[in-house]
Amino acid sequence: MALDTETSRAPRAAQPLDVALNRAEVKWTRKELAGRVLWSLCQPFFRWSPRPLWGWRRLILRIFGAEVGAGAHVYPSVKIAIPWNLRIAEGTAVGDHAILYSLGEIRLDERATVSQYAHLCAGTHALGQPQRPLVKATVRVGADAWVCADSFIGPGVEVGACAVVGARAVVVRDVPPGALAVGNPARLEERGDEEGEAPR
Repeated sequence: MALDTETSRAPRAAQPLDVALNRAEVKWTRKELAGRVLWSLCQPFFRWSPRPLWGWRRLILRIFGAEVGAGAHVYPSVKIAIPWNLRIAEGTAVGDHAILYSLGEIRLDERATVSQYAHLCAGTHALGQPQRPLVKATVRVGADAWVCADSFIGPGVEVGACAVVGARAVVVRDVPPGALAVGNPARLEERGDEEGEAPR
């Protein structure tokens, strides 16, 4: 959706940030806080596991409430904020040093690929309010979609089935099924599906 240029250029009136209200806001239940502490204590068993132990890491994630399908490959160096907010379908792969910032739900559908150092961000703050309360958003990557290396998928974004998000792209709006999104901010481009041509 195009922005009205005059409106978008006009500066907003600055609202002072009320840090005290933000800090006092109850963001997590006691059970969630306890779970996050326990997860931080158990992370070495995940992160120090040898790379081929896919089943071991699937088991650890399931113990912490994640839904993880058969054959999912989650690398040991993946950073996961809250495992019980993960829905990882069968045949998916999450590469080295990817960040699954799962304050809200992150859903990876069948055979989705999240490459190394990609960042899926399912949390933000409501900037229109002076206390900037936490917003637990969702991120979804559709079946057979590919989120390439170093890319950023913002809160509330859905990457459609068979779509490709190019390396280092910054995606803050939905990507339609089958589309190619590249750049910062990401824009849609023609796909180069000829043999040997990689997404830019």
